[in-house]
Amino acid sequence: MTEAKDERRPAGELEAAVMAALWAAGTPLTPVQVQAELASGLARTTVTTILSRLYEKGTLERERRGRGYAYRPVQDPHGLTALRMHGELDRDSDRETVLARFVAQLSPDDEQVLRRLLEEGP
Repeated sequence: MTEAKDERRPAGELEAAVMAALWAAGTPLTPVQVQAELASGLARTTVTTILSRLYEKGTLERERRGRGYAYRPVQDPHGLTALRMHGELDRDSDRETVLARFVAQLSPDDEQVLRRLLEEGP
């Protein structure tokens, strides 16, 4: 096995690192800029692939910058988690059962927070 394969990290870990770099920057970054922020030795092509995948998932927006793109998150970390939760809910045709099971599995503290949020409204 090659040394490079031994150092491979799961895609989710790389995506999380890229998202953290983008959130910390607070401004759109090009793949080269993300690569510099990560300072992890990742190839620019790897960073570009990760950014493209996140864009295709709807996690990032991009704008033309020269011959390439600069990327920015569509949501802050909490908003992204909420989007993912909605995505999971949308995958199932029986929303009521999914929501009922979700609520049934909440801790008492989380249940109180949810009740308060629902009572306060948007």
